[in-house]
Amino acid sequence: MKQNKNKNTDQAPALIPKLRFKEFEGEWEDTKLGEIGNPLMYKRIFKEQTTSVSVNTIPFYKIGTFGREADAYISIELYNDFKSRYSFPNKGDILISASGTIGKLVVYDGSPAYFQDSNIVWLGNNEEFVLNRFLFYCYSIIKWQTSDGGVIQRLYNSDLKNIKFQFPKDKSEQQKIASFLSSLDVRIEAETQKLQALNRHKKGLMQNLFPAEGETTPKLRFKGFEGEWEEKEFNQLFKIGSGKDYKHLKRGEIPVFGSGGYMLSVNDFLYEGESVCIGRKGTIDKPIFLSGKFWTVDTLFYTHSFLNCTPKFIYMIFQNINWKDHNEAGGIPSLSKTTIGKITTFVPSILEQQKIAACLSSIDEIITAQGEKIEKLKQHKKGLMQQMFPNPEA
Repeated sequence: MKQNKNKNTDQAPALIPKLRFKEFEGEWEDTKLGEIGNPLMYKRIFKEQTTSVSVNTIPFYKIGTFGREADAYISIELYNDFKSRYSFPNKGDILISASGTIGKLVVYDGSPAYFQDSNIVWLGNNEEFVLNRFLFYCYSIIKWQTSDGGVIQRLYNSDLKNIKFQFPKDKSEQQKIASFLSSLDVRIEAETQKLQALNRHKKGLMQNLFPAEGETTPKLRFKGFEGEWEEKEFNQLFKIGSGKDYKHLKRGEIPVFGSGGYMLSVNDFLYEGESVCIGRKGTIDKPIFLSGKFWTVDTLFYTHSFLNCTPKFIYMIFQNINWKDHNEAGGIPSLSKTTIGKITTFVPSILEQQKIAACLSSIDEIITAQGEKIEKLKQHKKGLMQQMFPNPEA
C-alpha cells in the first residue's frame, strides 16, 4: 500500500484515501445511496402467521433476533408465496436494521429465511457501480445520524436514500479493499471462535471440578485429594460489605468499581485485600475479583473476613452460580446481604481450594489474553479503515 497526502490545504479535500493499494489512483466518487438503488423491505408477516415449530418451516427473523438465532417460523407455503410476489433480496444483498440498534448488518446468504418488514431493509443495488462486498464496509463506517447530528431512532427510506458515501469507480479497487478487509474479518472470527472454545472448556471444567447438584464430591479431582466436601452457607465463609458513595472524595490513585467495572480513581479506599464483588442491583450476574486497595459504589457488594476459604476459590464459586435464581425483584434484578449469606455451597480443604483456583485462574489468564488479542485486531482494522476510506470532512 502507498500513503497519500493531500496538498490542497486551501481547497475542499480531495476524495483520496490516505492509504491505498499502489496500483490505484484518482479521486473517489461522492454520492448518495439513493443514486445506486432503492430501499426495499419484506411484505409484512402478522403474528398469527408465525409459529414456534422449527420443523418443516422457514426461520422468521424479527428485529430482536436479527443476526442471531430465530425464535419464530413461517410455513413453507407462505414463504414461497411471498417470495414470488413481493420484494426479496438476492444472495449477497446487505440487510440493515432500521429500528433499535440502527445500522446492524447481515449479508443475506441465500438460504431460506424471512425478515421482519420495515424493521429490516436493504438497498436494491444491482452492482452496476458499487459491489455489495465493498458496500458492506461503506455501511460499516456510516454515522447513522439525523441531519442535525442526533441519533436516528428509526431508519426511514428517505434517510437511507440521502446518506452520502464514497467509492472508487474502479471495481477492481473495490474488490481489493473488500477482500483485504474480509481477510481481517476472517482472522477476527477465527480468534473469536478460539475465545468461545476457551470459555466452553472452562465451563466444562467447572462443572466437573465442583460437586453436581445432590453430590458432595466432584467428578474430577486432583491427585492426592479425597473425602467429601463440607456444605456451608456463605455467611459461614465470609462477611458482606456494602459499597458507599464516593462523590465526596478527591481524585487520586485508588480505583472505584461499580457493577459495570472500573469507574474512576479517588484518594481513599473502602477496603484493602482480596475480595469478590457482586452487583446489588441491575447487573447481578457478573462477579468481579479485586485485590489491593479499592472503593466500591453502592450498587456493588464486596466480601471480606474470609474463614476457612480462599477469596479466589469463592470467586470461582460465584462464577458457577446462576444469580438470577436468587433475584428478589420482579423488575430490576436485585440481591441483598441476607439472600447472599444464605446461599449454600460445598467446600474442600484449603489446599484443594487453592489447587482448583490456580487451575481455573490460569485459564482465566488465557481467556483474558485472547480477548485482548481480539480487541487489538478490531482496533487495527478500525485504524486501517479510517485511512483506506477518504474523509470528506477532513
